[in-house]
Formats: sequence, C-alpha cells, structure tokens
Amino acid sequence: MFDVDLPTGEKWRESAAYDGGDQLAVVDTPLGKLGLSICFDLRFPEFYAALVAQGAEAIAVPAAFTVPTGAAHWHVLLRARAIETGCHVIAAAQTGTHADGRTTFGHSMVIDPWGTILAEAPGGTAAGASPTLLFAKIDRSAAAQARAAIPLTPSRTLRNIRL
Repeated sequence: MFDVDLPTGEKWRESAAYDGGDQLAVVDTPLGKLGLSICFDLRFPEFYAALVAQGAEAIAVPAAFTVPTGAAHWHVLLRARAIETGCHVIAAAQTGTHADGRTTFGHSMVIDPWGTILAEAPGGTAAGASPTLLFAKIDRSAAAQARAAIPLTPSRTLRNIRL
C-alpha cells in the first residue's frame, strides 16, 4: 500500500481504505497468461519477475500516479518493466482532479516487450477530463522473441536469484 508522509505536508494512506494482497495473481486470458499488479507495485521489479516466474506473458498495471511522480517516473518505469520481463505491459491510468484534491497523471499506455510504446492516451489534470479508449495490436510472439534475445530467466537462475 502507498502510505507516505511527504515533505509538503501531504499524507496518503491507502492502507486506511484498502487491504493489500498476499499472493501473486496470473490469470488465463485470450492474450495468454496475464499478470495482475496495481499502481505502487510498479516500483518493485522483483514483483514483476515473480509474475513471469509464474507464467505471465503480459502484465496489467491499473494506476493513479500523482502528477509529479507520473511526470517523472510513469513512462520510464512502465518501459523498464516491459523490457525486464519480456512482457507486454497494459497500463490503465486515472487522470484529472479527484474529490480529495489529488491530481493524477493519466497517460494510459500499452508497451511491447522490447519497450516500444504501442499506444498512449493523453494526460490531463482538468476536472472532467475526457476518458480515452486505446487500441493496440498485441503480437503474442513478441514476448518469446524478446525473451530469446535477452534471456533473463536463465540468467537469474545462474546467479542464484530466487523469487
């Protein structure tokens, strides 16, 4: 859970309203095995490596990054997770100003396993920002190609990295 006291005096306590999960989730979909994550998980690459170890071929990342952290980290973290896992990353992101005064960055994205952005929605901080529907062609063979080009899973085993 994203629980933080910022130097600006802002305090966020997701744990006050939500419970964190206690296990990884990888589900069968028409796209293949989809690893499930959410927002703050994006900052933990080992979490995504563990999803791949459980068979994930694509990863979902619904999120509500704030404008400052979204502008600084959203694109680079999503692309890094796609590259590190050899997975498509499908990231739905809230945008606009919320009832609690928080503004979220938006920029929903679909990224291929090589880190290429296939689709991106605009961000917007105005109240009532229009929803955007993204479409992206997902080539299911792209994950196998990326993993063959940069074989991270066998390298983790050789380095005794346990997930």
